[in-house]
Amino acid sequence: MDRRSFIRKAGASGVGAAAAAAALATPAIAQSNPKVTWRLASSFPKSLDTIYGGAEVFSKMLSEATDGNFQIQVFASGELVPGLQAADAAAAGTVEAAHTVAYYYWGKDPTWALGAAVPFSLNARGMNAWHYHGGGIDLFNEFLGAQGLFGLPGGNTGVQMGGWFRKEINSVADLSGLKMRIGGFAGKVVERLGVVPQQIAGGDIYPALEKGTIDAAEWVGPYDDEKLGFYKVAPYYYYPGWWEGGPTVHLLFNKAKYEELSPTYKSLLRTAAQAADANMLQKYDYVNPPAVRRLVAGGAKLRPFSQEIMAACFEKANEVYAEMESNNAPFKKIWESIKGFRKEHYLWAQVAEYNYDTFMMVQQRNGKL
Repeated sequence: MDRRSFIRKAGASGVGAAAAAAALATPAIAQSNPKVTWRLASSFPKSLDTIYGGAEVFSKMLSEATDGNFQIQVFASGELVPGLQAADAAAAGTVEAAHTVAYYYWGKDPTWALGAAVPFSLNARGMNAWHYHGGGIDLFNEFLGAQGLFGLPGGNTGVQMGGWFRKEINSVADLSGLKMRIGGFAGKVVERLGVVPQQIAGGDIYPALEKGTIDAAEWVGPYDDEKLGFYKVAPYYYYPGWWEGGPTVHLLFNKAKYEELSPTYKSLLRTAAQAADANMLQKYDYVNPPAVRRLVAGGAKLRPFSQEIMAACFEKANEVYAEMESNNAPFKKIWESIKGFRKEHYLWAQVAEYNYDTFMMVQQRNGKL
């Protein structure tokens, strides 16, 4: 073989090796999956960085896991559609995804609320246990599929506060005639005790309170409530939000668009959703303690709901559930699953967790922590 022939063959071999090396250098995910660009409509304003931020965390994780091939652009409430129409937009295909709380749509069918939170149901840990290990995700998707959607948990706030009131609420009688912004079908429960429920998107609550259009409002908890400034116009801050012991915030996807995804993308989407779900609860647990201190320092008056009010609400909630179970088969199927696990969850919760936490709370009150 002459020198020129050798150089030509060596050069061709080098080009082939370089091409092979380039192929190997490209992540497998980039080779096997196309670029996908979706839009997501949030039900929340950007100012609520924790709950709105859940969708941004999800989008960022998915993009990073796919080397930028799967992009989801997040739009705040009102940028594409009103906050309370995010799920409708995803179902219609106006957008591919929504980040919302399913109980916003309970008026269509109360079954919507069961995937998020209903009065006197489970706390955040219980809801997550039921969703991920008690069949909750699959049960709720049986219902969502008929709405043209596929859903995954995408956040949780933990047990919420009972809301902001212009006056003290000491008894059931004090609820009569009270105009209150309250989410989900908790309104249907308090309505039986004389409350006039209102469903208002987060960004519209403050002006309604300020103008006196409503007398009280619940939102989430100290961190978000502080941002919205409710304490300036309604100083009495009640707890707990018995209608939202552990509300799941959902990522809802247009079912047809979700089914078009490759198995790899579906798996990554589930992983990113579960990570965003955990991250939101962790952040709320971190930011709420200093926020409630600031609120009290700023004039908020913390008050527990009386046991009379709690017991009356529990009784009325059970009346509502019995009626719904009698005429709504999808509701009955999911609610029976939640109720079955609820017994076990609270049986276990009062053994180790409750006793440990109670002891530590006593130490905190005694100034030993």
